[in-house]
Amino acid sequence: MEAEDFWLEYVDSRGKLHGGPLEVMWPVRFEAAGQVRGFPSYRGQRNFPGWYWAATSADLVGYESWVELGHLMRLDAGPDVVAVASQPFRLSWRRGGRVRRIRHTPDYFVRCRDGTAVVLDVRPDNRIEPADAVKFAATAAACARVGWGFERVGVLGPVLAANLRWLSGYRHPRVRNEQVVGALRAVFAEPQGLLTGVREVGDPIATLPVLYHMLWCHELAVDLEGRLLSADTRVHPASVVAKEVGGSADASAASVAG
Repeated sequence: MEAEDFWLEYVDSRGKLHGGPLEVMWPVRFEAAGQVRGFPSYRGQRNFPGWYWAATSADLVGYESWVELGHLMRLDAGPDVVAVASQPFRLSWRRGGRVRRIRHTPDYFVRCRDGTAVVLDVRPDNRIEPADAVKFAATAAACARVGWGFERVGVLGPVLAANLRWLSGYRHPRVRNEQVVGALRAVFAEPQGLLTGVREVGDPIATLPVLYHMLWCHELAVDLEGRLLSADTRVHPASVVAKEVGGSADASAASVAG
């Protein structure tokens, strides 16, 4: 498949549709673009679309299912992610000399802190049909041609998903209290149990939300994949857990609270 076979369309922030060859369009800041398609809504719908407020960009990002929402939270909590866009563009291409073009809209475009980009398709393993596999492979090839990463991800592990869902409730900056942040950072300079450390700082009702915010922001860390957060969860300085846990996307998320 030649690079010129790929055609890319996107909608800018003012709602105007643009299109062109992939090698011409790829420099666009898709993290700031609009959705190239909307989410359908109908009676009897089995998936649950909605909007998620992303702390990384202080903006709303769409999702079409609980599976997508799980990965959206994982991305939002990722230390290397600065922005995420939903339904960022539509790719089309020809296959085997056919006149009719194949079209595919990836689920997410992720801009990383170092300026690189990753394109995500979210689909449970047991729901990938042959036609889907073809589209994912073509999208991966298109991304490789312009230096983007590509990932097809499935369902998050249930423990990681539950922990991220809990911490996401404390992602907003309004939760932050600098005095409590400093005290928690000092207390957890040496790893210890979550509630034990919190009680050293003050009333858990006032202190726990700040701790959860710090976990979300990677200022402190726990293993989010091994077990559900609890009173005796070991809390570490972020760098300690990051060195102990590595490898998969889930493991990376677990090491930095996202």
